[in-house]
Amino acid sequence: MRSGQVAAAAGVNLQTLRYYERRGLLPAPDRTLGGHRVYPPEAVTRLRVIKVAQRLGFTLTEITDLLAAGHHHGGRRPAGTSIKPGLQAQAASKLADVEARIADLTVIAETLRSALAVGCDDLADCATAPECPLPFAELAH
Repeated sequence: MRSGQVAAAAGVNLQTLRYYERRGLLPAPDRTLGGHRVYPPEAVTRLRVIKVAQRLGFTLTEITDLLAAGHHHGGRRPAGTSIKPGLQAQAASKLADVEARIADLTVIAETLRSALAVGCDDLADCATAPECPLPFAELAH
């Protein structure tokens, strides 16, 4: 498959495809005599895996490590065996980060709802009003 075909099939643009190649997320493809890149069909799957991992919050560096660990340990796991420890540890850490962000965002959402309910309209006036729910005093410290 040529670059444009792989990019279209995976839902990425050509710049992303080449960037992932430079970062080592995607193996360098073979080239035709004319110098055109030719990718195996597996490249589409690998790109899709990378994009899903990004949506789950993994950085490209973390994805590189996970892909390397999977390749090093033989890639696919036989039915009935457990997931590789590298993925388990990374997923557990990422889940803890996501849950912490959700907790923070929940507090922010509740505070903003309270500010709307009390009718805060001017930030400076609200900061001095006793009914203001915004934690100005807590943030100052």
